[in-house]
Amino acid sequence: MPSKTNSKELRIDPGSTPFRVILRRSPIHGYGVYAGETIPARRKVIEYTGERVNRKETKRRGVGPHTFLFTLNDYWAIDGSVGGSGAEYINHSCEPNLRACIVREHILYISKRKIARGEELTVDYRFSKRIEDVPCRCGSRNCRGTINLQ
Repeated sequence: MPSKTNSKELRIDPGSTPFRVILRRSPIHGYGVYAGETIPARRKVIEYTGERVNRKETKRRGVGPHTFLFTLNDYWAIDGSVGGSGAEYINHSCEPNLRACIVREHILYISKRKIARGEELTVDYRFSKRIEDVPCRCGSRNCRGTINLQ
């Protein structure tokens, strides 16, 4: 399987999710994560894991077309490209089926509704409107055109 950073194989860590999820090509962007079984509403689907990095390191690593950084708080971020669970491949959608929750410094993706087997898992990245706009490719009927909040 191709590598995203030339040092890590694309994979889902089964210890990070109670459900069967599958990594494969996505029409939204590159690879995506798909439900391998029906997922009920309001359930933890997967934890976003990776290396904890400080603000200075986050700025250094945040340069380039693809990053896997998730802001944890005002000081820390999680870099999913280093020790990630596979949640870093969950793509953005303006009408997502997951929401991100931070619980005791753990980033959890929770199902917003029942998710059908075979459906791509998505979350609203909610990029700041203060940074350069990133075009959205989600294709949802209510797509706002950008990953950034309006």
